[in-house]
Amino acid sequence: MIKAYAAQGPGEVLQPFEYDPGPLGDDEVEIQTEYCGICHSDLSMLDNDWGMTSYPFVPDHEIIGTVVTVGNNVSQSIIGQRVGVGWNAHSCMTCEWCVGGDHNLCASAQGVIVGRHGGFADRVRADAAWVFPIPEGLSADAVGPLLCGGITVFNPLVQFNVKPTDRVGVIGIGGLGHMALKFMRAYGCEVTAFSTSADKEAEARHLGANHFVNSRDAGALEKLADSLDFIMSTVNVSLDWMAYMQVLRPKGRLHMVGLVLEPMELSIGPMMFGQKSLSASPTGSPATICDMLDFAARHQIEPMVESYLLNDVNTALEKLRNGEPRYRLVLKM
Repeated sequence: MIKAYAAQGPGEVLQPFEYDPGPLGDDEVEIQTEYCGICHSDLSMLDNDWGMTSYPFVPDHEIIGTVVTVGNNVSQSIIGQRVGVGWNAHSCMTCEWCVGGDHNLCASAQGVIVGRHGGFADRVRADAAWVFPIPEGLSADAVGPLLCGGITVFNPLVQFNVKPTDRVGVIGIGGLGHMALKFMRAYGCEVTAFSTSADKEAEARHLGANHFVNSRDAGALEKLADSLDFIMSTVNVSLDWMAYMQVLRPKGRLHMVGLVLEPMELSIGPMMFGQKSLSASPTGSPATICDMLDFAARHQIEPMVESYLLNDVNTALEKLRNGEPRYRLVLKM
């Protein structure tokens, strides 16, 4: 039996829970959990905001632990290895997207916490293709959030060939945005941070921003017209998107990694004449996740985390619900 913490219904507190995972699949790995990051997606799933949560619900998809058992098709050599698991636990491995290396776009991909039980447990399972060795030099207690939030902001840099000579921007200096600043600065980019919290300026500069803009100041955005090559939005609220489009140079791109639920208001004319683009992306493929972990180890990039014990999970979730963390929360088993 696997011992976990689960909610019995939308928005309910997590309580001790046990379940029988059944036989281990031939392509699966069972991991003894050491640390679990808490992502805002865990709250969205807990509350069934996206209409796809099954209860009892065990959250968490930023898992660090040690391999204890493997399926028949998995090499025994990884037993005892420290590994991590992010948003995905399975993909079909045979569709055009998996074969082409874009496993995260597989129509049959399964999230760790979508129809499955997640990492707030002593053990968790995932397909070996979605289980990643943790490089030496990365702290086990801090690396978990890289496997969801970290790859979410790293993947666009790869997909859209962001260059070290580019001038880039990050909207929102929170759980995703603070990691984006670190990655972009390590890439060599000139980085501008946009935030509605003026008190975050010193910290944003420490994290990697060359410039800081209080995005409540419309005049400040106007002064930046035609200056940036790439802007990444990490927020989940509606903003004046055309104002940010006007900050972009010709061929510039506004890229969304924050899940904004409301329709976006944009005028095609200014975008067309500047050949500007709007795009969005989920996490990343296994190959890109491995590259991200290697890049993070080389440049000593880790998220800023606050730690709790697993039995304090409800306290940690409430802190996240109130928007208080700076910037990620991690549970220790």
